[in-house]
Amino acid sequence: MRKLSQIFCVAAFVCGGVSAQTALWQPSQGHTQVPIWPKEPPDAQPVAGPEEMKIVKDPLISDGKPWIQIDNVSQPTMTVYSPKRKNTGVAVVVFPGGGYRVLAIDLQGTEICDWLTSKGITAVLLKYRVPTPRLGPYRESALALEDAQRTVGLVRFHAAEWHIDPHKIGVIGFSAGGHMVTAISTHFDKRSYAAVDAADKESCRPDFAIALYPGHLSNDDKNFELNPNVPVTSNTPPTFLLQAEDDPVNSVNNSLVYYIALKNAGIPVEMHLYAQGGHAFGVRRTKFPITNWPNLVETWLGTIGMTSK
Repeated sequence: MRKLSQIFCVAAFVCGGVSAQTALWQPSQGHTQVPIWPKEPPDAQPVAGPEEMKIVKDPLISDGKPWIQIDNVSQPTMTVYSPKRKNTGVAVVVFPGGGYRVLAIDLQGTEICDWLTSKGITAVLLKYRVPTPRLGPYRESALALEDAQRTVGLVRFHAAEWHIDPHKIGVIGFSAGGHMVTAISTHFDKRSYAAVDAADKESCRPDFAIALYPGHLSNDDKNFELNPNVPVTSNTPPTFLLQAEDDPVNSVNNSLVYYIALKNAGIPVEMHLYAQGGHAFGVRRTKFPITNWPNLVETWLGTIGMTSK
């Protein structure tokens, strides 16, 4: 079996307004980006231009610090971050947010991976296709869902090689990435693309799901309806939800309607709502109590039997 570490993906970035040496995002030392598709991705769509990376500063980000944005992603990749010391056998695929238009690759990507590996968890950062057109039955996630399903299958396929328990593979996502967590949690019985190799014979169902300040879930805030494109069933994995009521981007109703659907289906779910916290804070420390959410996730992983309590 050919090891993914032997496959190198060279990505060309156009750096807007900053030097390539300062701004070019690369995986941390010892980590390599690898393509998730052996050839052209399924249902490939044209993008506006070459893959582009920018350093941006957005007032909606809680700490106000710059973060790295990537857009025009047509060749999705994944980067595996292995824990350096203790290894719990747990793996988490990380979905950065960005409204399905761009990816907050460090704020909601590499920084999350660093936190996970510090806890003995293998992190797999997915750089999925953006912008994502609203195609087919899944609308909001479309091509990104194909990339997510493919990646979870790949992680399970390589579980022994990467020292992962194939029954302890979860997903975490932020904002639009939080929606993708719910999309793959409710669309795993059948791939949304034709199988390309043996990895696609593996289950793409996450064993657990973590969605932070998700969007696209409340189909109608007035009538409090769940988006029908995320049909919760009794097979939806255990889920952790977290959001702030003052979130200026995604209404807290997104978490609430999904929580209710999970409870009605008998799915183990834990939800934390905070009065303040804003949007897109990631693991960056803020003055609000919500900033301690990583501790809540660590405890929850123990309560559902993924890690030791």
